[in-house]
Amino acid sequence: MKDCIFCKIAHHEQEADIVFENEEVVTFKDIVPKAPVHLLIVPKKHIRSINDLKEEDNPLISNMVFLAKDLAKKQKIDKKGYRLIFCVEEGGGQTVFHLHLHLLGGGLIEEGF
Repeated sequence: MKDCIFCKIAHHEQEADIVFENEEVVTFKDIVPKAPVHLLIVPKKHIRSINDLKEEDNPLISNMVFLAKDLAKKQKIDKKGYRLIFCVEEGGGQTVFHLHLHLLGGGLIEEGF
């Protein structure tokens, strides 16, 4: 999607504070963090939302969750606790319509999440 901000970040057409990248996802710091650690795990493949997942995306979602677990450990928030959040559609809080997983932790998480 040429106008999708997360596609642009994933393809290095837009700047972001990237903390991890591999062939299928890019992870970067949220520009409006709701916690001391607030990372977005974004697939490079454009998928609009959870509602648009296909059976073939099953491994991708699993990999995103396992990556979140590993990143929580690297960020030293695994022992105290953290949240993993998929916002789905506008009523569920999704504001960028490209599937992404929020990893939040490291202290107080603002209301709304």
